[in-house]
Amino acid sequence: MRAAGYRVGFIGKYGVGSRLPADQYDYWAGFPGQGRYFVERQGRRVHLTELMGEQALEFLRGCGPGRPFCLSVSFKAPHVQDEDPRQFLYDPAHEQMYAGLTMPVPKTADPRYISALPLAVQRSENRRRWAVRFGTPELFQESVKAYYRLISEVDMVVGRVVEELRHTGAAENTVIAFSGDNGFYMGEHGLAGKWLMHEESIRTPLIVYDPRLGHAQRGVRRTEMALNIDLAPTLLELAGLKPTASMQGRSLVPLLSGGRPRWRQEWFYEHAYTNGWIPRTEGIRTAGWKYFRYIDLNPAFEELYDLTKDPQETTNLAGRPEQAARLRELRGRWQAWRAHLEAWRPGQPWSEPGG
Repeated sequence: MRAAGYRVGFIGKYGVGSRLPADQYDYWAGFPGQGRYFVERQGRRVHLTELMGEQALEFLRGCGPGRPFCLSVSFKAPHVQDEDPRQFLYDPAHEQMYAGLTMPVPKTADPRYISALPLAVQRSENRRRWAVRFGTPELFQESVKAYYRLISEVDMVVGRVVEELRHTGAAENTVIAFSGDNGFYMGEHGLAGKWLMHEESIRTPLIVYDPRLGHAQRGVRRTEMALNIDLAPTLLELAGLKPTASMQGRSLVPLLSGGRPRWRQEWFYEHAYTNGWIPRTEGIRTAGWKYFRYIDLNPAFEELYDLTKDPQETTNLAGRPEQAARLRELRGRWQAWRAHLEAWRPGQPWSEPGG
């Protein structure tokens, strides 16, 4: 986008290595690793979310008239502060936010749900973090409220950015895409964190605001399955540029415009990172079903859910005789995807298994 004449900026958590590409941006305020929630800025202690808001406004105020821009704001919030016993470090100014509420406990927080999972999950990093954040009713309330305070602080910053766009006159020609990099267990299935393939872990927000769309396309919720790999081709097309043939994602622009294109019916999931405390998983998600397996366990442990009838994934159907055909079908699709991805090499044109 920079090569095409855009002024480009990056603010916040650069989560893909420690070599920071500052020289590839016109405005750079990124940091490696996790970062810290409280930083010193011009002699004052400021919360990181607030600082990133100030940096976003600084970028926008530096944009000259007539030149297009692309700004990425990669919030740390609502990520925990690893190794800090308080975990969710919100701005103390919002201490009373949600203070008078009782946060509902998920149905699958009942101990019988974690007991139904393999021992590798019961002893995993997900379970250790559950104890730190949600292990008692009091701790659950404290953690969930703190988590939502962090999210609300992001909302406040986004609001200030939108107001600045209105002030500069750019609001009616600026597309805003809001998303996240992972879901988050809030005690569901007796777990915390992410990594595994339950819905709480893999569902992420995706909101695309395009002020140029007609009234009929505004406020629409599409049911097609979008993935984070779709963001790059989408943003490129919105900018009038073409994605490369090797990109695995698809532009969402036809969906944003109200079209009904042929769309993906399934996708492959993997969490293959090895550290000994997070069971590795792979699986297939369709519009109505989910199959996944813990790939290092022997014998294999599989999970199968009918998401139409059981969206909270309370009943694992993998061992039910009446679902044997469905299990074989989705296990076969998992194997096909796995083989297809192992054969593909970066730079090659991308196609899904079976075309």
